[in-house]
Amino acid sequence: MEELINLARIVTDRRLKVLPLLDFAARNSSNKEMALVQLLVAEQNKSQKQAIKMLYGKNDETTQTAFRKLKSRVQQKLLNHLFFLDDTDPRHPVSRRHEHQLLSLYFQTSTLHAEGEIKAAEPLARKALRLAMSQELTQYAVLCAQLLRSIYADLRIPVRYRSNNQQLAKLQQTLALEEEAAQVYWDVKATMAYTVRARRNILDTMSGLVKKLAELNRQAGTFITFLYYYRTRIVEQELIGNYEEIIQITSETAKLYELGTINPRRFDMRYNDYMSVYAHFRSRQATKGLKLAEEFVKDFHYSSVNWLYFMEIYVLLAIHAEQYGQARELLGQARANVHFMKQRDLALQRWDLYEVYLQFMRPDASPLRMRNFTTFVQTVPDHSQDKQGYNVAVLILQFLYYLRQRDLEGLLVRLEGLRKYQQRHLRDAGALRSQLFFRMLAITVKSDFDPALSQKLAEPLLSKMQAAPPPGEAFAEIEIVPYEHLWNMTLEILKATAAQVSEENKQLV
Repeated sequence: MEELINLARIVTDRRLKVLPLLDFAARNSSNKEMALVQLLVAEQNKSQKQAIKMLYGKNDETTQTAFRKLKSRVQQKLLNHLFFLDDTDPRHPVSRRHEHQLLSLYFQTSTLHAEGEIKAAEPLARKALRLAMSQELTQYAVLCAQLLRSIYADLRIPVRYRSNNQQLAKLQQTLALEEEAAQVYWDVKATMAYTVRARRNILDTMSGLVKKLAELNRQAGTFITFLYYYRTRIVEQELIGNYEEIIQITSETAKLYELGTINPRRFDMRYNDYMSVYAHFRSRQATKGLKLAEEFVKDFHYSSVNWLYFMEIYVLLAIHAEQYGQARELLGQARANVHFMKQRDLALQRWDLYEVYLQFMRPDASPLRMRNFTTFVQTVPDHSQDKQGYNVAVLILQFLYYLRQRDLEGLLVRLEGLRKYQQRHLRDAGALRSQLFFRMLAITVKSDFDPALSQKLAEPLLSKMQAAPPPGEAFAEIEIVPYEHLWNMTLEILKATAAQVSEENKQLV
């Protein structure tokens, strides 16, 4: 009872007179703070000037000053509400819930310790340490053990002090191994975020890095060393294009998770599911991958940026499975997401590219869609200065567009662009499919757009392309529509053009 009395005294004596939180019960009142929050949620595209006018009725120097103060208060209160988020939804990472619980407990313990309530802090600190150990959060376990070290010293309990010191020493050794593994993993991750050239350069060292992480995981045997080893194995297979191995890794990991070998409080199965779906996509198992995507998408929360990442692969799988109606529907769902426009510019450009490819494969009669499609194809810039895969998709789409338009001048310009791009950027073995498809497109011009002759001359190249392995992430080649499907579309365009030319010639006679 004494500890509860002391806690009540601390809270009542030190409490803030006004809680720095928003009053969500004041929705229908004239509360400016809640009015701004409602405006931010409902009208995401409003400018600051429009917001001031809506809140204060006019936009002048006085209202601008008032708005700046209001915005600052609301921002801080919204940050304070981060302490009270609901993490019980299973579509959010399960680890977040347990980590937040531990952080709250550690904060309470350290506050009591700082207030001199050492006896009350001791059982909470032990509870926090047990939680950290069960969740394999070594960095927090070290913090809790360090706090207990000072508590036991102050309480003069030598037996517990010595026992805690031994545990702290082991935890610090484990943490050192985890930090070494973390440095390896994040170095790899950072390199993957750089240029295609950097990805190719790291290929030579990946095998050694994976072995190093395997050894660190053997020594530490903790969740985090396993996680870095597991993810780096996947990165290695991504780089070389061994997507069948990724399917195997994700399948084995799912089994370990079901058996309880992997800490269920820490492991995010959604990443494993995503990589499985992605590997099916890259290994040309679109139908099977599409079924998996339909099953796994429910595990991703609609408000999460991970949902949009997953939807990208979902859309591409539908396109590769030639389910163009489903792909268009999925793309519409993605665009309707309130977080869609918050993505980086490159991500938004990718979505635009998916949409115009869908429009090309299955044209929509809508005049607006047709205008948007034509404008995009004619004006789209190179996707990336580093030539990371999608430039190939842009160049191919432009060539096929001008082929369908029977624009010989535009076609010859694009053909020259394809030839130069191939010479400069597609000389590696990993770009073999793109090299072969470029040559197939060039045949259409050399054969004077004769569909039968083009098909005959391209047959050997088509066979080689179908036998070529999928390129790895080190080469960053992404086929939005499989080249085989695009070649079929190319032949259809040539046949339609030949029939139209024949009909026009008959009318001239």
